[in-house]
Amino acid sequence: MHTPALTDEQVERFISDGFVHLEEAFPRELADEGRAYLWAATGKDPDDPTTWTEPVVRLDQFHQRPFELAANTPRLHSAFNQLVGPGRWCERGTLGTFPVRFPHPDDPGDDGWHIDAGWHPELERLAKEGVDWSTFDWTTIDFSDYRCNLRSRGRALLMLFLFSDVGEDDAPTRIRVGSHLDVPPLLEPYGEEGANVHAAKETEHRPVVSATGRAGDVYLCHPFLVHAAQRHTGSRPRFMAQPPLQPVNQLALGRPNGRFSPVELAVLRGLGREPSLGPWETT
Repeated sequence: MHTPALTDEQVERFISDGFVHLEEAFPRELADEGRAYLWAATGKDPDDPTTWTEPVVRLDQFHQRPFELAANTPRLHSAFNQLVGPGRWCERGTLGTFPVRFPHPDDPGDDGWHIDAGWHPELERLAKEGVDWSTFDWTTIDFSDYRCNLRSRGRALLMLFLFSDVGEDDAPTRIRVGSHLDVPPLLEPYGEEGANVHAAKETEHRPVVSATGRAGDVYLCHPFLVHAAQRHTGSRPRFMAQPPLQPVNQLALGRPNGRFSPVELAVLRGLGREPSLGPWETT
């Protein structure tokens, strides 16, 4: 029988804090290989800081071997089963967007507190119609209509994949500890259709920590966790992916057998409805 990736204490901290830092979630060698692809895609010279002319460069959709392998290690799959539940999440083939942050005096312009939204009604409609995204005019989309709902449609976890070492000066993602518990009451009135909820003001009282670590570490975060970027004040660029773990179905907040996942238990705790009995479904 395999050893679970997370201890019971780590699972409980995920429920209460909204995240867990999984060290050595994927091999450092894969981070090094992947970073070489990312450097090439930036068009910047890793040995010439004069080419680092922007505070952030966003890269997307890398299908090469190191990214697919990094997303699907046995250690990560074990943690997904523990936090989301076996059979309740979808395997990833890519790691989505990489916001590469460079040491730079300018404001990156994207450092507001927020939760990551799960879906966009118009984009879903267009996808069903088979739109050709390669020629699509993105200026026609109102990005403020990205939404979340109480059952976290489209997102089982937020994940932060570190592809470089990240210290306090290297633009680590800022996290408001326990902020995921403040979000469910904000979303509940909007029902299945959800809303664009940032929860910045409602979570100001929460303590802040930084998602620092080494290349190969992954932060597994509750989908409602309030977080923010920040300006890079170090010396070497930060490489990190921030993909969602996509669910098979939306969260279930009324399971008849009481076997809620830790992600679901956190939502119920935020609503003041956490069951007194009912073990985590971690097998």
